[in-house]
Amino acid sequence: MAVDTSPRTTTWTYVEGEWLSGNPPLIGPTSHAMWLGSTVFDGARWFDGIAPDLDLHCQRINRSAVAMGLKPVKTSEEIEALAWEGIKKFDGKTPIYIKPMYWGEHGSPGSVVAVDAESTRFALCLFEAPLGGTGGVTLTVSPFRRPSPETATTDAKAGSLYPNSGRMILEARNRGFNNALVRDLNGNVVETASSNVFMVKDGIVYTPIANRTFLAGITRARVIGLLRQEGFDVREETLSVEQFMAADEIFTTGNYSKVVSVNRLDDREFQEGPVARKALELYMNWAHGRSASEE
Repeated sequence: MAVDTSPRTTTWTYVEGEWLSGNPPLIGPTSHAMWLGSTVFDGARWFDGIAPDLDLHCQRINRSAVAMGLKPVKTSEEIEALAWEGIKKFDGKTPIYIKPMYWGEHGSPGSVVAVDAESTRFALCLFEAPLGGTGGVTLTVSPFRRPSPETATTDAKAGSLYPNSGRMILEARNRGFNNALVRDLNGNVVETASSNVFMVKDGIVYTPIANRTFLAGITRARVIGLLRQEGFDVREETLSVEQFMAADEIFTTGNYSKVVSVNRLDDREFQEGPVARKALELYMNWAHGRSASEE
C-alpha cells in the first residue's frame, strides 16, 4: 500500500514564486538533500494574531544556510514578508508553524558529497499546529549524546541533526517517558531531545551554557531576558545530571510549545513550579505587548 503523503493539517508552501497547498513534491531521488542531507530549516510561530520573534527566526535560517555551505537566496526581510503573506491563507483560528527551508539540489563539481552552493533552493512552509505543552513532560537521561562542533554541523538548525534527536525520543518512549535529558560528549547536560532546558535551585535559575553542542534557542534567550528583567538571578553554567536531579523545578523552552514544566526526571517527581509559571506568563505578556498589570 502506498504511503499517504498528504499533510495532516492545513498546509501552504511558497516555492519558486507561487503558493502551493498540501505537500508538493520538491525533492527527487538525485537531489543532494535527499541522499546527502544538505537541509536546514527554522521554525517560528503565529498565534493570536502575533508571530513572536519572527524576524529573528528569519535571520537565523540564513545563518544556518551559510553554516551548511548553502547560499541564502532570500533576505531575512523577504522571508518575513512572505510569512505574513502566507498567514493570510489560514482561517486565523489555529496556531501556525512557520518553517523556512533551504536545501541543496546538486553536489559540487569533483565531489558529490559537498553541496554546490549555487544549487541552493528555498521554500517556506506554513501549517496548522496547536501550541501544546500542557500537562508537563517526563524526562529520562538519554544514553545518547549531542555531537561537538568538530563532529557535526551544530552551528546550524540542520535537518541532519534531528535523527539523533529522534532516536533519543524513541528510546525514552520505550522506557515510558515523553522526552530525554541530553548530555554532550563530556557528560554535561545541554538540553532535551527537542528543546532547551532550565532548572531552579534555591530561587536561582540555571540553564546549560551555550557551548556550541546544541542550538541555544531564540525562545531560550527571550525567556532568560524576561526573567532577568523581572529580577530573577539567571545563570548560564556547566550543569550535571546530579544538579538536575536535585533541582526544585525543571522546565523547558522552545518555539514549538514555548514554556513547559517537567513533572518527572527518571525516578524524581516534580510539581509545576512558580518560576516556570512566571516564565510562561512573562513570555505571553511580552508576545502580546502587554505588562503583567494588564492581566
